[in-house]
Amino acid sequence: MTVEHKQLVQLLPLLPVLVELGRTQHVTETAELLGIPQSTVSRALARASAAVGTELLIREGRGVRLTPAAKALLPYIEAALDEFRTGLDVVRHQSEVVRGRIAVSFQHTFGEATLPLLISAFRSRYPQTAFDLSQGARDGCLAELAAGTADLALTAPVASPSRTVGSAALYREPLRLVVHHQHPLAGRSRARLADIRQDPFVALGPGYGLRSLTDALFREAGFRPRIAFESQDSHTVRGLVSAGLGVSILPPDGLEPARDVSPHTGNLGWVDVPLESGLAYREIGLAWRERRGGPDAEPDQVRLFRELVLNEGPGLLAGMVRARSE
Repeated sequence: MTVEHKQLVQLLPLLPVLVELGRTQHVTETAELLGIPQSTVSRALARASAAVGTELLIREGRGVRLTPAAKALLPYIEAALDEFRTGLDVVRHQSEVVRGRIAVSFQHTFGEATLPLLISAFRSRYPQTAFDLSQGARDGCLAELAAGTADLALTAPVASPSRTVGSAALYREPLRLVVHHQHPLAGRSRARLADIRQDPFVALGPGYGLRSLTDALFREAGFRPRIAFESQDSHTVRGLVSAGLGVSILPPDGLEPARDVSPHTGNLGWVDVPLESGLAYREIGLAWRERRGGPDAEPDQVRLFRELVLNEGPGLLAGMVRARSE
């Protein structure tokens, strides 16, 4: 340990006493203001002078007078204490941020990986932040955002920006044809929508983001699907396909296709087949409310989470997208 470092360690606890002494020029008044005994102030003065190696204050009757050395040193001490107070203010401010709540509305398919990854990254920095989560159809998510019950919404397709809503794309993933594992298309490397013209189709209900995307795919193909079932959950859709009750179009879920041919469950299983269409993908994005008063009106915890999602989200989610698309 160097001499300079030893001096610093000795001086740090004494800095507030020295600053107050320099201001009051009086040991008794300094002791009263700091709430400490006069003897403590006197000892602090002696230790500070010894650590610096020169006298800092000269007694004059009941008061004290700054030496030239003290006059040179005190501005630096005051500046250091001001910086420390600024740091404390930042810490207190961050403490208030981490105690805040963030309301996020999201579509069902983002609850397994996308949103947990983003929240985990944020909570690693602000571990006490609370999240209020609401999941449902795309239209419902955007309605909650518009009503103010959600601060942010994770949807696909990406919400269109407007005067009251801001949005940005985060990543995109392919849409695939999902068929029973014994379906004639199950062994194909690619398929066209025309190949399922006669198949019963398992769809998500109106208002879901995937429904609007599949409707666009069928419009491009020039026909309407024969909808046999409408569901509110992609897992149910896969279950119906797995039971041989129809085909569907879904994003990859990263799971191995279930192929259970036990006598208890029957011949269950599905296969994902890439689609030949330039529209066979979905773009996932974040939407937020544009508040009156601009960015300053947005709660700090919401702003910090939004900035993390927009700036770091694409990189955080890139590995997940690759794994699910393979």
